[in-house]
Amino acid sequence: MTILGPRFVVTTTLLGLAGVLLLSACAAATAPSATPPPSPEPTATPAPLPEPTATPLATQPEWKLVWNDEFEGDSLDRSRWDFDLGGSGWGNNELQFYTDRPENARVADGMLVIEARQEDRLGRDFTSARLKTQSLHAWTYGRFEARMKLPTGQGIWSAFWMLGEDIVTTKWPASGEIDIMENIGAPHTVYATIHGPGYSGGEGIGGSYNLPNGTVTDGFHVYAVEWEPDQIRWFVDDVQFASVTPDDLPNGKEWVFDHPFFLLLNVAVGGNWPGNPDDTTTFPQTMQVDYVRVYQES
Repeated sequence: MTILGPRFVVTTTLLGLAGVLLLSACAAATAPSATPPPSPEPTATPAPLPEPTATPLATQPEWKLVWNDEFEGDSLDRSRWDFDLGGSGWGNNELQFYTDRPENARVADGMLVIEARQEDRLGRDFTSARLKTQSLHAWTYGRFEARMKLPTGQGIWSAFWMLGEDIVTTKWPASGEIDIMENIGAPHTVYATIHGPGYSGGEGIGGSYNLPNGTVTDGFHVYAVEWEPDQIRWFVDDVQFASVTPDDLPNGKEWVFDHPFFLLLNVAVGGNWPGNPDDTTTFPQTMQVDYVRVYQES
C-alpha cells in the first residue's frame, strides 16, 4: 500500500513550524522584553482502564460412557461384535477375503488384533477381518473413540468408521457414513470424512491430520469423533483437526447424520484409493486396538 497521508502531514507540519519560527524571531527583535512563560500545569494521572471481560469458552458436552470394549480376556465378545465375510472387493476393488478366523481377528494381551495376511483364500491372495456392531449396537450422536496402533505400507488400508443402521433399506450413501479414522499406509497421516447423497466417494467432505511426532505404527494414538445434531468434529489425541456442519455440504444436499449408526474396524488390502501392495509391502500387517469407547451427553 502507498502511504501518502503521513508524508503530506509531515511536509505541511514542517512548513508551518518554519513560519512560526520566522514570526517568533521578528517579534523577539521588536519586543522590549519576553514575558516569562506560565508554569506548566501538572500532568493529570490517567484513570485506570477497565480490565477486559474474558470471552467465555464454548460449552463442551458432558460425556458419559455408555458402551465400551476393553478387549480383556482371551476371546472376542460376540455380544458386542459381528463380522463381515467374503471377498467381493467391497465396492473399492479391494484384494482381501474377510474371515472370522483367529488368524485374522483375535484378542491377545488385552488388545484386539486384526491381521492382514498374504495367503490364498477362495481365489483371493490376502485375508483380513472386518468387525462391526451392526444389529447389535448403534447410536445417534455421541463421542466415539479408539486407542490404536496402525499398520503401514503401500496398499494397506486401515479404518475405524461408522455406517447408518438403515443401510439395508436406505442403501449407501443415502444412509450416511462417518469415517472416524482412515490410513492408507502413510506413516504420518490419517483422514476423516463424511459421505452422503451427493457427497460420497471422492467427493466426501472432511480433512486430514499429520502427526507432529512419531508415526501411526510406532505408538498408540486415540482417534475420536464427536457427533452432534448439527456438527461433527474429529480428534487425534484430543487435538481437534476438522469439523463439518450442514453449511459445508454442496448446495441442496441433505445432511443425513440424524439417525443410529454402527461401528466398524477393519484392515483392507489394496483398493482404488491406496492402490495395491508392491515389493516394499511386508506381511503380516496388524492393527492393535487397546479399547473402543462410546460416550453420550449426560
